Amino acid sequence: MPTRLPLQLLRYALVLGAVAITLIPTLWMASMAFKPIPEWTASGAALRWWPENPTLDNFRFIFGGSTSELLVSLDRTAWRPILASLLASTFGTLLAMVCGTAAAYAVSRFRAGGNLPLSLIQLRIFPPMAVLIPVMIMWTFLDLTDTWYGLALIYGIVTLPFAFWLMKTFFDEMPREIEEAALVEGCSRLRVFLKITFPMMLAPFASSALFVFILNWSDYLIALLLTTKDWVTIPVYMASLSSSMTGQLYGAKAALGLIAALPPVILGIAIQRYLVRGLTFGALKQ
Repeated sequence: MPTRLPLQLLRYALVLGAVAITLIPTLWMASMAFKPIPEWTASGAALRWWPENPTLDNFRFIFGGSTSELLVSLDRTAWRPILASLLASTFGTLLAMVCGTAAAYAVSRFRAGGNLPLSLIQLRIFPPMAVLIPVMIMWTFLDLTDTWYGLALIYGIVTLPFAFWLMKTFFDEMPREIEEAALVEGCSRLRVFLKITFPMMLAPFASSALFVFILNWSDYLIALLLTTKDWVTIPVYMASLSSSMTGQLYGAKAALGLIAALPPVILGIAIQRYLVRGLTFGALKQ
């Protein structure tokens, strides 16, 4: 036992070091969000880890409040981009997960669709720009550009392959004997899915939904091409935070970055009891 103690201490030290390195960008962003403008524009002061004079001016600024040092004005506040990101990412995730789960169940249990799995993965093979230019033309013709529902629709389509392949893997690992026993007892296929299969798949479904939501929430390219003014998302809005007087508004961007990090974190905490079960779902076979 004493001989294993140094090895365990080394393992813990490596884990703590990796966590610390991972958290450095987040800590720097949190520090920058509370720095007044002189501390993130002056070359020497910007290298300080903690703000000497903490302020909420960066948060007030992005939400349209008056500030004492940021002598610039915004043509739009962060309220609408936050709402746009929430609506597009949430409904896009729901669309991808509902369609992906239904398709995954059909392919896993009935071998339906023929080449559907390979056809879905082709959505991710082509370069994004090669696909998005025709989509932009189509969305313009359908009057779906610069709308949250048009963005949610393309988010659902783009992330459908991820939802499909994740859920198909989980369905393949689930024993079929449970469903077959329910069918023998007289349950219909739909009732078996709603009452037995899906409740057992809540953990994989939740972990897959979190992954898809993060993909939609962090998207920049699609939102940049398909939104112009009314329904820009947080990443697009963040890129526009600059001024001819002060250059890039790093403090305001850091403040918005902290706010943007909250929904995935809150969602992860809300479904944390499902995450470990979802990520270790293969143990069900044993």
